[in-house]
Amino acid sequence: MDAQLFLGVFTNENDVLNATRASKKAGYPIYDVYSPYAVHGLESAMGLKPSRLTYVCLLFGLAGLLLGVFVQFWIGSIDWPLNVGGKPFNSLPAYLPVIFEVTVLISGLGVVFSMLFRTKLFPGKKAWLPDIRVTNDHFVIALIQRDASFNTRAVQQLWQKYNLLEAKSLSEVVL
Repeated sequence: MDAQLFLGVFTNENDVLNATRASKKAGYPIYDVYSPYAVHGLESAMGLKPSRLTYVCLLFGLAGLLLGVFVQFWIGSIDWPLNVGGKPFNSLPAYLPVIFEVTVLISGLGVVFSMLFRTKLFPGKKAWLPDIRVTNDHFVIALIQRDASFNTRAVQQLWQKYNLLEAKSLSEVVL
């Protein structure tokens, strides 16, 4: 049997947060939780690790800083030195605005493209939503249903405590 998803639909963010915690505590494998907006504490309830994009941003920022310093030093001191008002050719204070802008540009673009690469998002990719109402006012928990021993009734009973609106199994999605 291929892995399938078992979905639970909720209408309140506190309900989905508590149901996610209970599902994780009960040992059910969580595929994802879909919400119309960011829910504070949901990533820790799902057991997700902190994002490594901050380190990626730092690396791209350092690369942008070095690129800005190197390019300006090369142009102003070696390739095309101009004596403007007697200032030295390698005057760092004159370089600062461009260094700042290049650092912000390279780190911002680097993080965006790294995130798109890591999440496998690309232009033209067909979007998949477990429930169209998740774009408006509903929340969906998706559990991975790997084999026939997955007890859907036990999961529904667990979620009923948290005002489950509906539960369904998706067999056409293969993970």
